[in-house]
Amino acid sequence: MKSILIVEDERTTRTLLSSVLKKEGFGITTATNGLEGWKQLREQKFDLVLLDIWMPKMTGLELLAQLPSLSHRPKAIVMTSDSTPRTLLRAIREQAYHYLSKPVDTKLLIELVHGALTDGAVPPIEVLSARPDWVELLAPCALETAERVQSFLSHLDADLTTELRESVGRVFRELLMNAVEWGGQLDPNRKVRIAYLRGRKMLLYRIADPGPGFKLEDLTHAAVGHSGDDPLAHLDIREQKGLRPGGFGILMAQTLVDELLYNEARNEVVFVKYL
Repeated sequence: MKSILIVEDERTTRTLLSSVLKKEGFGITTATNGLEGWKQLREQKFDLVLLDIWMPKMTGLELLAQLPSLSHRPKAIVMTSDSTPRTLLRAIREQAYHYLSKPVDTKLLIELVHGALTDGAVPPIEVLSARPDWVELLAPCALETAERVQSFLSHLDADLTTELRESVGRVFRELLMNAVEWGGQLDPNRKVRIAYLRGRKMLLYRIADPGPGFKLEDLTHAAVGHSGDDPLAHLDIREQKGLRPGGFGILMAQTLVDELLYNEARNEVVFVKYL
């Protein structure tokens, strides 16, 4: 049985999470603050920690920073209503597995918990810069990691309109998936470099993958590689090759963002959305 420690000072939330996760068959232990949680972690081996941020005696971020000293480091999902960039970036730097906004969506929580507990030993995301206006990461070339990176960075755009945030998020997700799947060959020992820059009047993403690049005319598995009238012609090719559904990334990006730039080899891409 997988064991989970819930560190949450709000009794209602703690009780709800305990009840939901016990029904999923997990062994649950609770703590009401960071200091009590740290004591539990030193005395017992846990597979996962669900961690609130602002608690008395020891904050969740302070507890998160202590995890590397454990002989068995559990993964940590941060839960908080604090969506400020400073808190989010500190959680990324301290290698939180995921970041979940409160009030907690229990269905999403269950999905994240199962994902965290079944995800293999993928190398951590490395933080190169953690300024609110300049975030730069080195991430393993794994689809699960790409999903986590997108979730983290989407919280930085909380002040944008829902429509703008979702359109930029779709483009980033598709281009990042392309980078880890094609450039990185889904090899978690290879890294994709991701930069997020936020200016007063623009939002810029840069994705550099470790692959050799590509030529547009070779992309028969992508919608952009078909100049005819059938935008779905590539789907049959993807099915024949056993590829995941998709192939609309570049075509979608050309439509949803204001600037889409590739380097000569096409293993680095920059896209810009003007605000």
